[in-house]
Amino acid sequence: MTAPPNETLTLLLIEDDAGDAFLVEELLSEAENPPKIIWVRSLAESRVRLTDEVRCVLVDLSLPDADGLTALQQVLEMAPHAAVLVLTGLNDSHVGVEAVSAGAQDFLVKQDIDARLLVRAVRYAMERKRADLAHLKLVEAELTTKENSRLERGLLPVPMLEPGLLHHESRYLPGRQRALLAGDFWDTVQSPDGSVHVVVGDVCGHGPDEAALGVALRIAWRTLVLAGHTSNEILRTLDSVLRLERKSAEIFTTLCTMAVDPRLHRAQMHVVGHPPPLLLRNGVVEVVPGTPSGPPLGIFQDVDWTPIDVPLGEEWSVLLYTDGLIEATVGGGPDLLGTEGLQRLVREHGEINLDWLIERVIELNEDPLNDDLAAVLISRGASR
Repeated sequence: MTAPPNETLTLLLIEDDAGDAFLVEELLSEAENPPKIIWVRSLAESRVRLTDEVRCVLVDLSLPDADGLTALQQVLEMAPHAAVLVLTGLNDSHVGVEAVSAGAQDFLVKQDIDARLLVRAVRYAMERKRADLAHLKLVEAELTTKENSRLERGLLPVPMLEPGLLHHESRYLPGRQRALLAGDFWDTVQSPDGSVHVVVGDVCGHGPDEAALGVALRIAWRTLVLAGHTSNEILRTLDSVLRLERKSAEIFTTLCTMAVDPRLHRAQMHVVGHPPPLLLRNGVVEVVPGTPSGPPLGIFQDVDWTPIDVPLGEEWSVLLYTDGLIEATVGGGPDLLGTEGLQRLVREHGEINLDWLIERVIELNEDPLNDDLAAVLISRGASR
């Protein structure tokens, strides 16, 4: 019999004929590891005896309280976890075929069975049931994965920006395999007065809880910007949201915000414990000076973050990113790329090209990036 090692198979026999029941019991007793047989005479009685320990059911389709495929259907509903074999007479063999089509693992003609055939049929039926359950779990897992992907995709940001106003690009690479969302987040919103607001943030950690928290912070930021809130007011509210939503007091968040004035000549930034943005003006690439504005969210109470005023001019590019871009190693060694290395790459290429930059970082790392990565490039004119 097929059962886990050192475990006796429990089998339920639903048969109203005592002689046929005795025959089945005698034949199964010849198995190498004989099963424990629970014999019942009707479906009503089987409902009481059919527990999770029952791994296989042999059912006659001519019972006092049900017959034919109706009896089978009730057994299948009562025992979705068990292998089901149907017992038929010679004149009902066609019903056995229909029973297999309806969900039974196999059927046996009573007049034809012997010990070897019965033991083998039970074993094969249980293997088929195991395969069926495994396939069902696989299908369910695939459906769950598709639903999760749709959910995650729906939570990714869509920039709210007037077409043609600025050049805008974003890249988002979760560190978790088969994930679309991570603890890193970004968003871009244009407010009614024409100002353009950008945020890039990083919730510490890499799991689904951090991804959910990142989404909550991004949506809170977008809502606050559209409601007309500014500067420290937004950061203090985000800090409160973080403290209320996080699973542990050790969770903190770094972020960088940029608000470009309606004339697109100047920007105000807050670099909250976050890597400083890169600024490209007049062919010169530099780290935005005056950073950081203050500590990450979720660490200290009653913090005021210092705004950083950045003249942009007529042609400019700004790259906001998370530390996944600069904490890649160089040549597989202990040294990290860092902001200086990022600047060198931009100078090497002559412009900020996100795809080239990320590919070059991965090449230097000599391995796919393990950390999440979010990056937003926003430009005016030909500086990019």
